[in-house]
Amino acid sequence: MKKLFALTSGIALCAGMAAANEDLSKMMEDPGQWVIQTGDYKNQRYSKLDQINKDNVGDMQVAWTFSTGVLRGHEGSPLVIGDTMYLHTPFPNIVYALDLANDGKIKWKYEPKQDPEVIPVMCCDTVNRGVAYADGKIFLHQADTTVVALNAETGAVEWSVANGDASKGETNTATVMPVKDKILVGISGGEFGVRGSLTAYNISDGSLAWRAYSMGPDSDILMDPENTMNLGKPVGENSGTNTWEGDQWMIGGGTTWGWYSYDPELNLVYYGTGNPSTWNPAQRPGDNRWSMTIMARDADTGMAKWVYQMTPHDEWDYDGVNEMILTEQTIDGQERKLLTHFDRNGLGYTLDRVTGELLVAEKFDPAVNWTTGVVMDKESPEYGRPQVVAQYSTEQNGEDVNSTGICPAALGSKDQQPAAYSPNTELFYVPTNHVCMDYEPFRVSYTAGQPYVGATLAMYPAPESHGGMGNFIAWDGKKGEIKWSIPEQFSVWSGALATAGDVVFYGTLEGYLKAVDANTGDLLYKFKTPSGIIGNVMTYTYDDQQFVGILSGVGGWAGIGLAAGLANPNDGLGAVGGYAALSDYTALGGQLTVFKLPN
Repeated sequence: MKKLFALTSGIALCAGMAAANEDLSKMMEDPGQWVIQTGDYKNQRYSKLDQINKDNVGDMQVAWTFSTGVLRGHEGSPLVIGDTMYLHTPFPNIVYALDLANDGKIKWKYEPKQDPEVIPVMCCDTVNRGVAYADGKIFLHQADTTVVALNAETGAVEWSVANGDASKGETNTATVMPVKDKILVGISGGEFGVRGSLTAYNISDGSLAWRAYSMGPDSDILMDPENTMNLGKPVGENSGTNTWEGDQWMIGGGTTWGWYSYDPELNLVYYGTGNPSTWNPAQRPGDNRWSMTIMARDADTGMAKWVYQMTPHDEWDYDGVNEMILTEQTIDGQERKLLTHFDRNGLGYTLDRVTGELLVAEKFDPAVNWTTGVVMDKESPEYGRPQVVAQYSTEQNGEDVNSTGICPAALGSKDQQPAAYSPNTELFYVPTNHVCMDYEPFRVSYTAGQPYVGATLAMYPAPESHGGMGNFIAWDGKKGEIKWSIPEQFSVWSGALATAGDVVFYGTLEGYLKAVDANTGDLLYKFKTPSGIIGNVMTYTYDDQQFVGILSGVGGWAGIGLAAGLANPNDGLGAVGGYAALSDYTALGGQLTVFKLPN
């Protein structure tokens, strides 16, 4: 009888969890709510709301504001579930629940007690990309890697689990993605020799479901030598160790601090892995698989269906963690399930997300010079590999040699700041960096918990261009072409939002929220918020009125000089010098600004 009771209880629990996340999927279909950081599982960051549109967005005004009480970089966005807004901060990762029915009154506040010693081992500022919601819980992945489930109504801790060890350099900056009865979380720390992984925990109690490492033995990376495919061919045995020298894979990087997407029909989760450790390529010969890789994994088991390594043996710190945007588009008369990815390496990729077939790989910033392009001939042994220009190869130039004029810089033609996609225009709207660098690798030894970088960098605007450090572009993913481009003085470090009103929103490092025409890129509206914007634009409705929200609070890698009070141009891995002029336009802050049309 006890066994029967346990079995039926387990079935009931599974059914309940499935129903809970079916409810989450239905909530995603309600444009009045913003229930996941990416807008939906597809990472499209598209809203069907059109009350604010290209004809009236110029009339938009501030509706209300909220101070987070925290400085440094504010990435991510709030969530809106029903009449409650859930808002997060950078370290110490405070979570607020605000009552939209009561003038934004604080319903509850959660402030974790974290050791401030985690701050020095966080690369590129103390940012956090937001909370997640599922099954009546708010999920927070703290800087110290503690994953916390909070009661959405009360803020009480329902369970918590440590995903990593900050003393080894393992930290977190990413959001959490709920999928079915699990939540998926990544890990940061590639600059400390952390071996990257994606981990699934059970929503009900935080118990471990599976963990897939980025490199290591087949059992660690959850790859089937015969059935996990790489550009149409099996990966083979020991694919996660045989392109590493000795046991270097154990400190190999490939961290997973970006964004995750999910296709419920295929039951596949998509994400990217980061740079191999160290930044000195001479110390880690080989392709360093599976760093710099797009992964497609079964959500239930973590087993990889297919992989594609974009930058084998990365020599420039071009982390591959940026978002994977899922679309259905017609190519050669056939509708296909596509995945589009704008990589730090400056190439925009389009793949068939069912099979992993590579369809497009083109430069989305004309300044990119480290490669002549990707080999697209399927019969070539070099198929899928970028062709490296020797002049900009930091390995060929050698250790202690300053390779100059490399484009893009290490922070990429685009970092984690997410793009948006509009099914109306079939265009992607991409916040980009227009930055180049000098890069000098040097030999470094590994000590757990200490920086494991091995390179000195300087950054500056791309030469022979508009003089600025960024562009906001519209991209045709099927053709691999820029449709229009808006030059910006600094990198565009804000996540974009596209709407059915044919408006695209984004923020700037100086602090402007901007609205542009989705078809032409013409500026329709701008407003200066109190601090630089590295947050992501979101939208929701309340009382039948559409609102647009954005977090301002300068920081992140581009704003690390301001955020951390650094002055040496080489600090912040070269960003302090590159973005020194930013202090002439903005200062530290931490505020949510919400906009609406006049009543």
